[in-house]
Amino acid sequence: MVRRTKEEALETRNRILDAAEDVFYARGVARTSLSDIAQAAGVTRGAIYWHFRNKADVFAAMCERVKLPMETMCTPLGVEADDPLGELRTVGNFLLRQLVEDAHWRKVFEIMFNKCEFVEDTSPILKRQQESFEEGMTHLTSIIEQATRRGQLPTDLDIPLAVSHFHATFNGIMGDFLFYPDASSLASKRERLMDACIDTLKYSPALRLPQPATGSARTEASA
Repeated sequence: MVRRTKEEALETRNRILDAAEDVFYARGVARTSLSDIAQAAGVTRGAIYWHFRNKADVFAAMCERVKLPMETMCTPLGVEADDPLGELRTVGNFLLRQLVEDAHWRKVFEIMFNKCEFVEDTSPILKRQQESFEEGMTHLTSIIEQATRRGQLPTDLDIPLAVSHFHATFNGIMGDFLFYPDASSLASKRERLMDACIDTLKYSPALRLPQPATGSARTEASA
């Protein structure tokens, strides 16, 4: 009996999150109320409050359902990965493949990228997004630092700059696809795009730390 009750509670929770995805996607996050979600899910507002504190909590749980599979593929922070760049490539390719092949994933990321208006009403959601961004940047920094220590990346790599560049480039690939979802194009190019992101970390002179001027260069500069 207890097990059945837990199963029913989980079923209700998932139904609420499924409905939230549909309503957020159709109306945008700012214009969606808990009453809208309750109506779409066929539950009462009280049922939503049983599982979630507010709309920001619903939004975070919706995002978590697509983040968790990726997190299981990542080495935990503080633990050295055997192949940091290989892990980065695997996770990146997995995410791009999911965007192409899984309509559920695509919908959630489109909500995050294109349907989440940051206004006063959604400030708790913006805070959650910023926290998620910081977590992602921390993990990406750890992976790139490990790759540098293992000789997979140059020892003079400007790590903060490299992290910012990789994150912006990868987010740009996702954002372009979500804005103009040509699935066949991304499907055929995703592995090459991921390799290009990593090759830039390896070979771009612009991502190296500035080298101190040599003695002759300093003499010429002062002349």
